[in-house]
Amino acid sequence: MPKLSANISTLYPETAFLGRFSAAAQDGFNAVEFQFAFDHAPEELLSAVQSACVEVVVLNCPAGDMEAGERGIAIFEERINECREAIDRAVLYARTLACKRIHLMAGILADEQRQAPGTVFRDNLRYAAECFNRPGEVVLVEALNNVDVPHYFVSNLAQAASIIESVDYSNVRLQFDFYHCQMTHGRLTENFDRYFPLVGHVQAAGVPGRHELNVGEINYQFIFDHIDAAGYAGYVGCEYHPMSTTREGIGSLKRWLDTPAG
Repeated sequence: MPKLSANISTLYPETAFLGRFSAAAQDGFNAVEFQFAFDHAPEELLSAVQSACVEVVVLNCPAGDMEAGERGIAIFEERINECREAIDRAVLYARTLACKRIHLMAGILADEQRQAPGTVFRDNLRYAAECFNRPGEVVLVEALNNVDVPHYFVSNLAQAASIIESVDYSNVRLQFDFYHCQMTHGRLTENFDRYFPLVGHVQAAGVPGRHELNVGEINYQFIFDHIDAAGYAGYVGCEYHPMSTTREGIGSLKRWLDTPAG
């Protein structure tokens, strides 16, 4: 049976951010993850975490100007100092919250430029791996599909695996998102098995639309049984956009939550 974490950047949009930790706990989640919360001081977040009695399992490093369409800055040579300051900030937040995983987003480039920034991204990953290197701490790389995120630098699992292997730090791992895998590759269990030795975290959402896990073409009961059998013992992040309110959609997760919403 998988352990589920609530991605409170996409779930509970009807609730102010600091209230989402408790909302997730009330719905049966023992763990949360989020994309960005740097508008709040780490001490504010820690208070919300402690009040809700939840674990924070993943957070993203600052990724540039998201409203302007940026999805990471780690591939840009001219922004190395900015990127490393962002990594330092993420490490501070993660350690304040006892979070063991940070995700470094690469960034978006035009197709003709895709090869040039590989060295910069690897160097920034090594920097992150050296900064975030206490026992259990992991830096994550994720492949994002080109339908939702056109021209994202890391666009498929083979590329992500190649980057991780060439960085050659044991604490640089793969964030395997079944939604992105289905959108890009299909063959979900086959690809999970292929890249399982590199996996440091798993995420899930329905396809198409990135909605609840019971909406769309993926049979998550089958997927969860498979990753259990494979020996995956980490959390599965529920990173989806509710079709109505979060509480209405949580019912689809009842079989996997400790204290499901009524």
